[in-house]
Amino acid sequence: MIVICALAFAALVAGAAVIAVWRARATADARVAEAVQRVAAGMHETMRDLAGSLEARREAEAEPEPFAGELAASLDVDEVASRTLAALERVPGVEAAALETAALSASTGMQPDEAARARIGVPDNDNLRAVEVSYRYRLDDAEGASPRLRAAVVVPLQAGGATIGSLSAFTRAAAESLTGPALEEIERIAARAGPALDNARRYGEARALADLDALTGLHNRRYFHETLAREIARAQRYARKLALLVIDLDDFKAVNDQVGHLSGDAVLAEVAERMRGVVRDADIACRVGGDEFGIILPESSAEEAELLGGRIAAAIAARPIPGAGTLLLSAGAAELHEGDRPSDLFERADDALYRAKGLGKARTVLA
Repeated sequence: MIVICALAFAALVAGAAVIAVWRARATADARVAEAVQRVAAGMHETMRDLAGSLEARREAEAEPEPFAGELAASLDVDEVASRTLAALERVPGVEAAALETAALSASTGMQPDEAARARIGVPDNDNLRAVEVSYRYRLDDAEGASPRLRAAVVVPLQAGGATIGSLSAFTRAAAESLTGPALEEIERIAARAGPALDNARRYGEARALADLDALTGLHNRRYFHETLAREIARAQRYARKLALLVIDLDDFKAVNDQVGHLSGDAVLAEVAERMRGVVRDADIACRVGGDEFGIILPESSAEEAELLGGRIAAAIAARPIPGAGTLLLSAGAAELHEGDRPSDLFERADDALYRAKGLGKARTVLA
């Protein structure tokens, strides 16, 4: 009787643990979604401020600025940088510009090699307003018009009270052209660009987290279906190949029954890690659900997807996984046909997977 009660109590504890994990994941997913929305709202607000500043300047000069009305619509770091440089290039006297952060380097009005030579870092000084630079050359042919950079102003990009990068403006004319009102305008642009870039970075990071499966670190089901649709459209537009591999672990239910769902999750995480070590950088590996995985292979045939299935199976079976032993898998591979919808390609690969199961498992079958 005591043994039966102990077993019943253990079952209740295990069930409570599973429910707690499920609730924790649901809460985490909700928090990620909330974070994405919050960062997106902040990004829109900052970009509207930058757009408003540019619009005010446009009205003052009575000159058209076609990019000003589009700034508030962007949540992409590269796009924010591009529009910031475009705004800077319109400041009187500015003939080239550069933007530097820890993760981004962009320039306009200069060739890449010239931009690399002209890169100027800002000193670590919270009280710094701007750095003014004057160029002198050994063979100075700067009389009159010259293609060489003659002067620069570098201002820090700040967000949340910290310096996150720098914004540089260059002229090929006299040094005096980047002082006074021009410098004030450059500082105004930098003051708005810093928070805009930081919010764009935060949004990108939050969106990346929202696209990941919390258990395996692979892309999640939503990202899989969105990316499959996008890759199919691209492949059809440019007449390129595209293949899909759908994978299911053989007899994984027995693993969960033997070691429990929590230990089964650890097994899935190890499977995903081994899978990551095999797929190419161009391949898009996702957890579709449970112990089923989908891999999108751009520029690939069904035969190449079949080979990848074999390599993944070998990597997973190469050595036992703690709590599960040696795992085998079944897979179905399909190639994009003309006129295919995303559901068509997925269903063919999924049907091939079920044929692999019916043929005895532990194999990859072509659609």
